[in-house]
Amino acid sequence: MYFYKGKIETSLVLLGFIAMVNFSCQNPKTEIPKAEEILKEELVDGNFPYQRLSTYGFFQGDLKNLSPSSEVIFYQPASSLFTDYAQKSRFVWIPEEKKVKIESDELNLPLGSMLIKNFFYPEDFRKPNSTRKIIETRIMIHQENGWEAFPYVWNDTQTDAVLKIAGGKTTVAFTDQNGEDQIINYLIPNKNQCKSCHNKNEKLTPIGISVAYLNTSLDEAGQKANQLEKWTELEKLEGFMGEENHPQMVNYEDKNQSLELRARAYLDINCAHCHRAEGPASTSGLFLTYDESNLMKLGIRKTPVAAGAGAGNFTFDILPGKAEESILLHRMNSTEVGIAMPEIGRTTVDKEGIELISNWINSIQD
Repeated sequence: MYFYKGKIETSLVLLGFIAMVNFSCQNPKTEIPKAEEILKEELVDGNFPYQRLSTYGFFQGDLKNLSPSSEVIFYQPASSLFTDYAQKSRFVWIPEEKKVKIESDELNLPLGSMLIKNFFYPEDFRKPNSTRKIIETRIMIHQENGWEAFPYVWNDTQTDAVLKIAGGKTTVAFTDQNGEDQIINYLIPNKNQCKSCHNKNEKLTPIGISVAYLNTSLDEAGQKANQLEKWTELEKLEGFMGEENHPQMVNYEDKNQSLELRARAYLDINCAHCHRAEGPASTSGLFLTYDESNLMKLGIRKTPVAAGAGAGNFTFDILPGKAEESILLHRMNSTEVGIAMPEIGRTTVDKEGIELISNWINSIQD
């Protein structure tokens, strides 16, 4: 089951269909398309992806349960990008007999690999297992011409998601952790907008799947295990030499970690995909990667190159000890186009993120 650029060969489709039929015999609740439906799948520009999420066979049973098939691996980065308080579940599919390779502390996923990221909201955040609404699923496919990203929008009945190249928008209502009712105008990015963030040296590139993000333990079924070690045991990864021999990132929500590490982790996952030497905001000179050691590049008493209205009335990206006078915080605390950072991906302010970065900036001494 490879996803390369070009027309689908009928033989590959039929083989995929046979495999899915065999799988459905073991999982009777899985909805499997008929052969003629697969052969008639309308493709984008003559290539993958499928029009419906269910066609891939990533999940077994009722699709809305997001219960992965045995060929799909669940993963979770140490820190997560803020997306209007949406919760996320992430999975990776790696072609049979292929392996991810660690090269220079980067994860090199083989051709045909797919990343699956689901965005959803519980009705009540105080009850994480309460009824939830899945908004979208984003799939990234590693093809011969590079990575491609595709957004799928879920229907109201939560039975399937359909490819929507143009993205979309929807209203989400939920009860937050404080018991207050919230309504969010959730925006689903279109295919072209994906590269706004997933951009490394002008190439579409995954963000949250890296050695530093995944070199951490997950608690599954009461057992904690390092994610990269688990991938190695599954014979899906080579080059892992033990967690102490590779970079690691903290969870910025973990208050047992130092304030500085938490703040740097937050900036890395939320800002550094653009603000780094290989990113689209490289000309700003503001680099917010986790390991940036140059204080000027990190924004300490750095004047912006061309922030325009985004600077407000402030002079420095980060003014030590004065978060309220720092451009960085000013832009995080806004939803106004031309001021708000990140530019896309949120329509609300991350209150907890504001508190974290404010405390960090106020702790910095000249």
